[in-house]
Amino acid sequence: MMKKLVLVTSLLFLMGSFTVNASLSIVVNKANDAEIDEKTVQRIFLGKEKKFSNGNEAVPINLTTNNAGRSVFDEQVLGRSSSQVSAYWSKLVFTGKGVPPTDAANDEAVLVAIEADVNAIGYVDSASVTDAVKVIMTK
Repeated sequence: MMKKLVLVTSLLFLMGSFTVNASLSIVVNKANDAEIDEKTVQRIFLGKEKKFSNGNEAVPINLTTNNAGRSVFDEQVLGRSSSQVSAYWSKLVFTGKGVPPTDAANDEAVLVAIEADVNAIGYVDSASVTDAVKVIMTK
C-alpha cells in the first residue's frame, strides 16, 4: 500500500512539474504583419497600448483566471502575480480608465478567437499551437 501511495504521489508531482515548466507561446492571426516584441505584449495586455505597430487595433485575449497558463503569463510576461494583475485591472475599471482583455476558457478557445480576428493576440501552451496561427514569441 505504501509503494502505491509513493508512486501516486510521485506521478502527481511529475504532472505538476510539467504544467509549471510548460512553455507558453504568444500567438497572433497569420495575417498580422505587425512587429511585436515582449514590451509591446506587456503594454497591450495591461491596456497601455491599443494598436499594433502597423496601426491596427490590438485585441488581447486572456485565459480565464483559473487556468494555469494565465498565472504563467502574468508572472513570466507581465512580471506580476495574478492577484497584482487583477488588482491593476480592478482599479482601471473602477475609475473608468480601461477595459480588461477578453477571457477565453482554454487554449482551443484562444486559438479559435485568434484565427477569427486579424487583430487578436493571445497566448497558449506551446503544445497547443496549430498552423492556424502565427507564433511571435515563446516563453
